[in-house]
Amino acid sequence: MAPNPAAQTAFGPMVLAAVEHHEAAGRRLVDDDLAESFLPARLRTLVRLTRFGPLRAAVIAASERAGPGLWASIACRKRFIDDKVSDPAAEIDTVVILGSGLDTRPYRIARYSDLPVYELDQAVNIERKTAAVQRALGDIPASVHLAGVDFEHDDVMTVLADNGFRDTGRSLFIWEGVTQYLTPQALHGTFEQLRAVVPGSRLVFTYVRQDFIDGTNLHGAEAVYRKFRRRRQVWKSGMEPESVEEILRGYGWRVIEQAGPSYYRDLYIRPTGRKISASPIEWTALAIKD
Repeated sequence: MAPNPAAQTAFGPMVLAAVEHHEAAGRRLVDDDLAESFLPARLRTLVRLTRFGPLRAAVIAASERAGPGLWASIACRKRFIDDKVSDPAAEIDTVVILGSGLDTRPYRIARYSDLPVYELDQAVNIERKTAAVQRALGDIPASVHLAGVDFEHDDVMTVLADNGFRDTGRSLFIWEGVTQYLTPQALHGTFEQLRAVVPGSRLVFTYVRQDFIDGTNLHGAEAVYRKFRRRRQVWKSGMEPESVEEILRGYGWRVIEQAGPSYYRDLYIRPTGRKISASPIEWTALAIKD
């Protein structure tokens, strides 16, 4: 059992990705054929049941009632990040995943490439991830390196260096579904640590809107606010889309793209023909180190 609520959130996005994989290829918002195998037995059983279309629709509908738009937002942010990893124009030498949870991305990469991937997360999640990979795949690929980190106290660049990371200036840092769980001090402290990376490196990260964190605009997601802000202060930090560029510039990064609900609607949702919308409370940003 994980010692804190944030560690437990590793399961939800992977259940979503696994359920999405049961959609027909043209209807999937994200394509992850390893997601189910990384889940614990009880969740694998649940996911297998969603091969039955009506039950899958009921699971998605239940998610929509609990957090309108979050199903599509999480699926689409994963698709967006996968697109950045596979973009040939990026010429990536190394991938660094900050707060990797049960993310299968390193192991999908390892199928066709020896691209080095560094996974950093809380020690409890690294232990859980190691066990999941060994159960599903038999062993950790040589190109994947896992290390424990505490974003509230540790220096990310020191942890990476201690585990063999060398920044070439063509590294892609992925920080997905993490920033809202950190205190503002840890969030900005990590941005400060990432100031040290070589120009040319890229950073893709997600964030929750500050007005939602403050409770001034719940964007129709009252149940989500009660769960993550009122009952327990699980989500601690936010940003506003209009201020992200200025904040990142202060740490030596230049924002080159932001993805929110309209972006996801036009690029990912409409082509599937599905009647689903993305939530406005979570956004994804892509930046390059100047």
